[in-house]
Amino acid sequence: MPVITLSSPKGGSGKTTAATLIATELAEHGATVTVIDADPNRNVLDWSRLPDKPHNLTVISDVTEETITERIDEASEASSFVIVDLEGTASLMTSYTIALSDFVIIPVQGSQLDAKQAARQIKLIKQQERLVGRSIPFAVLFTRTNPALNPKTQRHIEANFAEHAVPMFRTRLYDREAFRAIFSFGGSIRSLKGKGVSNLETAQSNASAFMAELVERLRNGNQTPSVKEVA
Repeated sequence: MPVITLSSPKGGSGKTTAATLIATELAEHGATVTVIDADPNRNVLDWSRLPDKPHNLTVISDVTEETITERIDEASEASSFVIVDLEGTASLMTSYTIALSDFVIIPVQGSQLDAKQAARQIKLIKQQERLVGRSIPFAVLFTRTNPALNPKTQRHIEANFAEHAVPMFRTRLYDREAFRAIFSFGGSIRSLKGKGVSNLETAQSNASAFMAELVERLRNGNQTPSVKEVA
């Protein structure tokens, strides 16, 4: 089953939010999902202890450099999708996980610091490709963006990535209150209904578009789908 890893050497890139959104979206569409919370902050594990976690979504966090490959193999046997939320530092665990991944998502905010760290992550993926003797598909995901604005710095980063043929998600994850609220209330965006969180419909559309594009990339060899971006 697909192993999808979210990895960035920079903290605060939106990695855990993206991992939780894709896991809940897949689970609510009927897939069995295991999230391996390999981040020392254990934010996904904390979220899983709140109410309304989908019943077909499992979170495990008892992983080390010595056990990560075994945990991924076990999760792949038990679930339709395995999502790995990696720690925000370079490590053997990061290298091992990337080597086993079917797809790597690199979350990036629209800053040159994030872009620089993404370039480091891409270099690591290429190193692992040489070691395992196969291609490891990946794409940059822009996070915490503004649906109404595309600042000059972000346009510059996107142009630079495009110039170097770096795959990028067409869908961006916008800065939505609902994406933060799930870590307070638990559950998914859908389960926030009636809890006073604003713009739930647009947040849900954004998360659904992210999931749909990821699934399409898994199916089509990481080609950018010709679909409209959803805010």
